Amino acid sequence: MSLQEQFDQALADSKNLPERPDNMTLLKIYALYKQASGGDAQGERPGFTEMVARAKFDAWDSLKGTSREDAMQQYIDLIEDLKD
Repeated sequence: MSLQEQFDQALADSKNLPERPDNMTLLKIYALYKQASGGDAQGERPGFTEMVARAKFDAWDSLKGTSREDAMQQYIDLIEDLKD
């Protein structure tokens, strides 16, 4: 199975986890997904009043420089850990 196919399967699996991950893990899932699908964070950092959007942007931005393939593999590994 190719890395892209494994990533697509992990995306599907992420919607059917046995329990909802904590907020920090959800941010990591989001950031890895964005890095794997879109590359480095783009645009301006949301303002202070937009706390959720700002946290998401910061999590994604923290992965700057991570290759698309590395982000995919980390996403796959994280979802696999959460399934157990």
